[in-house]
Amino acid sequence: MGIYKSIISALAGIFVLVTFLVSCEEELDTIGDGVIAGEPFNTDKAEFDVFAFNKRINAVQTNRLPLYQLGIYNDPIYGRREAQITAQLTLPNLQGDPTFGNISQVAEDTADSDDDDNTIRENETVKEVILYLPYQQVPSTNRDRDGDGVQDEFDDDPEDPDTDEDGDGLTDNEERILGTDPFDPDTDGDGIGDAEDESTAINSFPVNVALDSIFSNSILEENIIGSMFDLKVERSTFFLRDLDPNSNFQEAQEYYSTQQFSPNFVEEVLADTLVTISNLEYLTFQDDDPETEDTDESEVVESRLNPGVRIRLDPQFFQENILDKEGEVELLSQVNFSDFIRGLHFTLTPTAGQDLMILFDLSQANVTVTYEFDDFVTNDEDTSSGGIEKVERDFTLNFLQNANNVTNGNAVNTFIDETFDSEITAGLDNGENASRIYLKGGSGSYAEINLFELDNGREIINQIRANNWIINEANLVFYVDSSLFANESNATEPPRLYLYNMETLDPLYDLTNEVSTSQSTLGLFLNYDGILEKDDNDNGIKYTVRITEYINDIILRDAENATLGLVLTSDISITGALEAETTDGNNPDIPVMSNINPLGTVLFGSDLESGNEDKKLKLEIFYTETN
Repeated sequence: MGIYKSIISALAGIFVLVTFLVSCEEELDTIGDGVIAGEPFNTDKAEFDVFAFNKRINAVQTNRLPLYQLGIYNDPIYGRREAQITAQLTLPNLQGDPTFGNISQVAEDTADSDDDDNTIRENETVKEVILYLPYQQVPSTNRDRDGDGVQDEFDDDPEDPDTDEDGDGLTDNEERILGTDPFDPDTDGDGIGDAEDESTAINSFPVNVALDSIFSNSILEENIIGSMFDLKVERSTFFLRDLDPNSNFQEAQEYYSTQQFSPNFVEEVLADTLVTISNLEYLTFQDDDPETEDTDESEVVESRLNPGVRIRLDPQFFQENILDKEGEVELLSQVNFSDFIRGLHFTLTPTAGQDLMILFDLSQANVTVTYEFDDFVTNDEDTSSGGIEKVERDFTLNFLQNANNVTNGNAVNTFIDETFDSEITAGLDNGENASRIYLKGGSGSYAEINLFELDNGREIINQIRANNWIINEANLVFYVDSSLFANESNATEPPRLYLYNMETLDPLYDLTNEVSTSQSTLGLFLNYDGILEKDDNDNGIKYTVRITEYINDIILRDAENATLGLVLTSDISITGALEAETTDGNNPDIPVMSNINPLGTVLFGSDLESGNEDKKLKLEIFYTETN
């Protein structure tokens, strides 16, 4: 019965396909990969010319970004980039006129003359100020495939929950259930191993977290954790406008990567601190309650904070410019506050001449001001009397705040780039069909791609239509010029390419036909592909970008054969674009995820010298036609 059903299904499929071909003059559509080869059909492959033109990007818009680069990156091909950040501070919930302590400054000012004993001068004093910049993490989807509580990056066998990372006799999964540390055989350090200890406080250890978006060509990937850098934080004196006065304040202000704020627009140094990269959570424990003798609350985790930069800033600055300004005009509104404080300026310098570039999400960053103040506490038996005790409280300043997909606050990335090599410079903006395609994220370069012919390929497109081809698959294949990475054993090659319509800014993938296995940039949209294919030595070979639906739109639906843009991407799912400043003055919109990408690569183009013909950029079309 099963075989019979299969035969009927196959015959039905042929009948539908023949019916479709008969009616193709009235309405053409896509068959896809399931076409049956052989008589009366023929499947084949055709290759067509592709023309690529390199374009220099002098500057990209770098305010209101999803991520910001900070540090130094030495690209083996394009040279050195230093990235700095200048960012506004925003008041909590953007609400001005904050009250520190329990009563307003107006009430405090009358404390000596009113008749209320509860009204006192609170003497708010800053105890410490902490800057927190969280690292990016590997997306959570499929981060722990075997569900044993150990993330795949640290798991000896990410498919087996019964591995024992610390060799204490307990499997990782058993430690997850018990709440002990799978990387420490004696979680509480009391000399009794976890397998025998019956009194270990559960889940009281920091979790190892897989970090992402940290780049270096001088530090091996396995040595990133534990590497060090110097972070310098200064007060910015530059006023970052939210709205552009040239548009009568109707449009958002644009700032570009060439805007430099240091040294002319910075003053007080608020921190200059050596930081060690750690992938461990920050834990805060509860205070022990002396009245509960049988319980030690200090072993109970009160809060967990994801790994990141966490350093102290100068408390005196925040005392003078925040707490001492309570009730004054500088804190009356966010507008006044932005004009007063202006913001903070960040520079990151790796140690020992190394390079290190880190991407930060400023919407998750903050500055926490911890202060104490005098609080009048009434006597329970006699409310007319009481005493003064010290109370501690936090006041949190943010950078960028995202609410309902609207970003409040402003921050700008500054890129200080080394001059390109003369060979690269000669290959940009020369109007020639490129032998090499130069791609560099941010203020670097991109390529414009034309398919079939330079004049929109109308003749070839019409011929394909006349042939009544059914397009099963269409690919652009970009080969890496690996000779440029030959002497760079630790070079980071961009993991993915992004191709888009330069006129509409739409991506060339079709979401309705996409398959994704995870939320990571290499787990999304696998039909489109564009992912770097590597050899056994982990060196890049090629990128294959599948544009089947785009070609079908041109052949079947008479869509325009538009000029395509080719860039690098840090997240294939984000398709927004921001204006760039180019040498030719056209200033096109460039995908925002290319703007935040520090990497670069070189691909083979179309106009190749002898010996490299097999790596020529080409459009492959796999098709079916009737005989």
